[in-house]
Amino acid sequence: QVQLVESGGGLVQPGGSLTLSCAASGFALDGYAIGWLRQAPGKERDGVSCISRSGDNTYYADSVKGRFTISRDNAKNTVYLQMNSLKPEDTAVYYCAARRTMQYNYWGQGTQVTVSS
Repeated sequence: QVQLVESGGGLVQPGGSLTLSCAASGFALDGYAIGWLRQAPGKERDGVSCISRSGDNTYYADSVKGRFTISRDNAKNTVYLQMNSLKPEDTAVYYCAARRTMQYNYWGQGTQVTVSS
């Protein structure tokens, strides 16, 4: 069964850190570029970051540049999103997704990140 499973979300105070994980099962992640996207209540889902198949190329939305770091461990079939200096506006459900071309083929179920004091 092809599956992406996110973990690592939770409640954190402003300025805190979290690391999200995206683990794949049923297929090899190294054949796919991986994106992290998020959706806040009442808003559209937006791209946060993505990483190429090899990990050599990364992209970050302006809103998270300098605070978030995406990485991948193809041997573990897992992609990570290290989130530092978290702000209340980072509160959202975070999804990982895998794609071979322009369209995402597989999606995780999402993990909630809440930044609040």
